[in-house]
Amino acid sequence: MRCASYCTGTAYDIKRIFETWQASAVTSHLYSEVVFISLEKERTMCFFAYGSVVFWNHTTEEEKAVLAKIANFITSPLSNIQEDVFTYNYGSETLIEEEEDHIILQSNDPLLKISLSYGLSQSVKLSNFEYEIDQTIQRTRHLPAELAEKGKISLSRKKISQHLGKLFSQKNSINLDSYALDTPEFFWKRPRYEPFYQQAVDFLDIEVRLNILNGKLNLVHELYQILSDELKHAHSSFLEWIIIILILFEVIISLR
Repeated sequence: MRCASYCTGTAYDIKRIFETWQASAVTSHLYSEVVFISLEKERTMCFFAYGSVVFWNHTTEEEKAVLAKIANFITSPLSNIQEDVFTYNYGSETLIEEEEDHIILQSNDPLLKISLSYGLSQSVKLSNFEYEIDQTIQRTRHLPAELAEKGKISLSRKKISQHLGKLFSQKNSINLDSYALDTPEFFWKRPRYEPFYQQAVDFLDIEVRLNILNGKLNLVHELYQILSDELKHAHSSFLEWIIIILILFEVIISLR
């Protein structure tokens, strides 16, 4: 069976999503960060407030239909949707076969699926952050070579300030929006399900990827900081030359 996770926006209005499916669902639950919807034929969906959704036992066409249906409940839809696909079946214990990208569930317990879905949803959320930072790196790749070759860069102080502001915004989204990547509050009252969530986190290397992502952010920030300091130095030198020229004019006028 198919298990697919998507990140399609910065946030979902999970209350409205819950109300949309509540009448037709076999089982539905609204938690603080996630909506669980169970339909016929063991098709289930987990919608997360931070803009990710996990489908269990849906076809690709059914998933696309659901994503189209929730389009009005998405805050800041992504132009580049992140997707991850696994297979799954049932067995004697819950585990993840890493080489096969295959999940084995010990039961059809909704809380078990939600627990694993948290890790899967965080992974595609992190994939979106990784994509955005890679785009930032591509946009700045030419700047060090330009500075080394010409001794100056084509960006203005305003542009660099804008880039720095966007970089801080990305870093805040990754590190301050802790509900998206930290251990969810969902497990505070359900600690026996947390090991299943941790299984998914370990399998998807979320902590390692987060550290690498922060390292990339720091490198880009350092580059912009150097460029900003360089422009400040150039501006200061320009002001110094203006002062020197004004003093020179004053001396010439006083000698007449």
